Amino acid sequence: MDTTDLPPVREIPFADASGAERTLSEFDGPVLVVNVASKCGLAPQYEQLEELQRTYGDRGFQVVGFPCNQFMGQEPGSMEQILEYCSTTWGVTFPVNDKIKVNGPKAHPLYKALKKTPDSHGKAGRVAWNFEKFLVLPDGTVTRFRPTQKPDDPEIVWRIEAALPR
Repeated sequence: MDTTDLPPVREIPFADASGAERTLSEFDGPVLVVNVASKCGLAPQYEQLEELQRTYGDRGFQVVGFPCNQFMGQEPGSMEQILEYCSTTWGVTFPVNDKIKVNGPKAHPLYKALKKTPDSHGKAGRVAWNFEKFLVLPDGTVTRFRPTQKPDDPEIVWRIEAALPR
């Protein structure tokens, strides 16, 4: 699928952990889309993602995780194992969806669309690693944050707060 054939990013369907079809448009406010991996050195970011969810969730913000095994096989488990790890290790309550590919010819259409967004250095394209973050606003505007930029980074928090109702 060519990215020019894609619907708006908030309308691109994906499967949740149970296989049900969802879209980002189901969430009224800003959504932080993150490709996650249990065995990654950046996995402690789960804790910060959950803290963002708990802090801003009641105001319409939503974290949405997508397990991905494309980076050194750091998400090898089944969905059941992934969900168990997320809940017992990090207390994750935000949705962790079906495992997907984020790069290459079989990249999920949602990520094909998200990757068109450049980061703060003007670089678009491939997801660099696990825990790359995309903040998708209700109007479809996307801001990209690279994996090492922590979820509680002031720039990310500021952008979330700015997009929330007062």
